Amino acid sequence: MTRNLPAGLTATVVVAASSANLGPGFDSLGLALSLYDEIVVETIESGLVVDVEGEGAAQVPLDSTHLVVRAIEHGLQSAGVQAPGLKVHCRNDIPHSRGLGSSAAAVVGGLAVVNGLVAQAGSEPLTTAELIQLASEFEGHPDNASAAVLGGAVVSWTEHEGVLPRYAAVPVQLHPDIHLFPGIPEERSSTAETRVLLPDQVSHTDARFNLSRAALLVVALTQRPDLLMEATEDVLHQPQRAAAMPRSAEYLQILRRCGVPAVLSGAGPAVIAMSTQSELPAEAVEFGIANGFTVKEMKVGEGVRWTSGVAAAR
Repeated sequence: MTRNLPAGLTATVVVAASSANLGPGFDSLGLALSLYDEIVVETIESGLVVDVEGEGAAQVPLDSTHLVVRAIEHGLQSAGVQAPGLKVHCRNDIPHSRGLGSSAAAVVGGLAVVNGLVAQAGSEPLTTAELIQLASEFEGHPDNASAAVLGGAVVSWTEHEGVLPRYAAVPVQLHPDIHLFPGIPEERSSTAETRVLLPDQVSHTDARFNLSRAALLVVALTQRPDLLMEATEDVLHQPQRAAAMPRSAEYLQILRRCGVPAVLSGAGPAVIAMSTQSELPAEAVEFGIANGFTVKEMKVGEGVRWTSGVAAAR
């Protein structure tokens, strides 16, 4: 039976950006970054009010098609409750369409808001496993969504059984010597646009190459960061996407030529360096600045945090 939430409930969520694939870990490996969106929601007597500040403020819809609103509605349904009306305020720091998991953050944030609301109404919150499942259904794969839910580095997978795929993930402990340097360009791209560049089939040779590097990458991220250069090699998606984002491809090559392990962040065009050094080489920094990349060190991001009531959570 669906329960009605009263008007006047408030909840706040803080959710991290994320980088996926990490080179060979296509649709499987993810990493949360210390760049956050905040969502504040209030139940109201009726209707829907949406406002957005920061990234995407002038581009995203302000109605029921907004991704956060869609996620909230899905989460309410999954939790067996409904709201008479909603007031949704989004403060966005995660750049849109750059390969930093902005859509996953919106979905995870919207779902987690539901936990903040139902906690005040005596209903059971969504579990971590449910958050991963529901968010991954929106995304179609669990790497960004899992990183946003769990924080840190994650290994995720999909089981195709029954009507809907089952998504799951486990956290892995990132080695403390690894420094993260996302390079965020001004230009945008979408996963849908770059995914069509990928072939439907790959050779056994290429599959074997990426399997070995993905396995090695888990070791490099957790125990042996000295192996990151070899572990971040990829032949399945980065070379194929290079023509669609030439400056990102060149920046990636420059970093690696300078001995810095680096990969496209998700489907790009952002690039992320994972180095044991506390600074990037001057050549890479100069190229990034000259070509419109914002490059700064970030920490590993925390898992999604929700509170009942409006809180200064960031």
